[in-house]
Formats: sequence, C-alpha cells, structure tokens
Amino acid sequence: MPELPEVETTLRGIQPFIENQTIQKVIIRRPSLRWPIPKASLQQLIGYRINQLQRRGKYLLLCTDLGTVILHLGMSGRLQVLNKPVKADKHDHVDIVFDNDYLLRFTDPRRFGALLWTDDNPQCHPLLKKLGVEPLTRHFNHQYLQTQLKNKQIAIKAALMDQHIVVGVGNIYITEALFVAGIHPTIPAKNVSPMQLKQLVVAIKSILRRAIKKGGSSIKDFLNSLGKPGYFSQELQVYGRADLPCLRCQSILQLITIAQRSTVYCSHCQPTFR
Repeated sequence: MPELPEVETTLRGIQPFIENQTIQKVIIRRPSLRWPIPKASLQQLIGYRINQLQRRGKYLLLCTDLGTVILHLGMSGRLQVLNKPVKADKHDHVDIVFDNDYLLRFTDPRRFGALLWTDDNPQCHPLLKKLGVEPLTRHFNHQYLQTQLKNKQIAIKAALMDQHIVVGVGNIYITEALFVAGIHPTIPAKNVSPMQLKQLVVAIKSILRRAIKKGGSSIKDFLNSLGKPGYFSQELQVYGRADLPCLRCQSILQLITIAQRSTVYCSHCQPTFR
C-alpha cells in the first residue's frame, strides 16, 4: 500500500499540471470503488478551479471553492497526468479533464481506493478528523511520542502503525526506522526510553525525507505520476531482507509478525534490552 512518501511523491508529480487549473470535464467509468464515487457532486465541479493540492496522511485533497475531493490510493491505486488522449484501460476508473488540455487519471486494479467529496472543512471529514500528527512536522517529537505511548503495552512497532498516533509512516518505513534507532520491534511501547524515542523520531523523519527524495519505494507495484518506480527500495537495510546478513554486523536478520505485518530485525543491532 502506498504510504506517506509515495503519496507525497504523487502530489508533487501532479501538482504543477493541475493546481490553479479549471475543470472542464469529469468522466467516471466505474463508480464502485471502496465506497461509491459521488458522481453528482463531482459533476458539479465543472467550471471550478483546483485552488490547492494538499496531503493529509495517505489522503490527497483537491481543494476548490465548491468543496474538496478526498482521494486515497488504496492498495494499488495510481494517479497520472496525461497531455494527450490515451485510451482508457479497464482499471482506469476516473478522468478529470482540465482547461490546459491535461487530464488526471485515477487507476486502481484492486478497487480498494477511494474518491470522495465534502463541501465542509475536509479536516472534519470522518476519515481525517481523528488522524494523528504528521511525522515531518515539529509536532512530531519525542515528547509527543512519550505522552502517546506512556500507557501502551503493545509492541512499539504496532503502536507506530496506529494512524491515530502518527500518520502515513507504514510498515516499510517503521521497520527501517526501528533498525536505525536500534530498537527491538517487540518492546512494549511504554518501555521505550526517552533517549530511544529521540533517536526514533530523528530516524523516522530522516528516512521519510530520503524516501520522498527517491520517489518512494516500489516494493510491489507503486508507480509515480510519470509511470516510474520509486528507488528508495534500493536503500532498504532490513525490510525484505529476512535470512540475509545484517549490513552492519553480519548477523542473520530475523522475520516475525507484528500486528499482522511482516517485521524484519537484527537481534544484535536491535537488542530487547539496553
């Protein structure tokens, strides 16, 4: 599933072509995604301009004077900008055509994505209003984490995957950050020391920024708005490397499951206790 770096990469890819552009046409070929696409509301957007594109967690917001399109890529969704007519495939569900002759196409083979509408403050939408802090902001710091985790007995990795605490980090990037910070993924969240939390926050921010710079990670089928893969996967130190030597100490990396997600770690570099 695309996480924060992949969604941010998508935003930056489509923004120059559709921001401040006026919508000429909305084509909805298949409205049955994770939730039904509100066809009538989207058709009302014709003649309105995309004033701003925003990201909140793993959601993209296309803001107009009339309201906001809330878009989630789901498991396999993709947005691409086209500047010439390209015949739609069976998985190309929505086209938004602009007055500069570009169109934004939403493709989603598995149809777990979402394209919704609100004419209210989008931050108050049920999908967004309870989301945690953005990890690349100053609000995400070790004091915040210490407050959020002080009573949590669950594994630190499971806690960090809770979108009510911090948004968009995801399995790949949490696995990598815990390795960089030297924290065993099964340690109860409340037992992680303040010093370790400081190291963890620094690691998360650094890894996310590097991943965005590299265009995200294409572990499965993520492609950016230009149809290119993300290259951060080439820098992964533990994720996807179970049973291979640790790049630091040569110990064999271990694979376990936490919160129903595969977790790779180094028992030497990430000891249970320090």
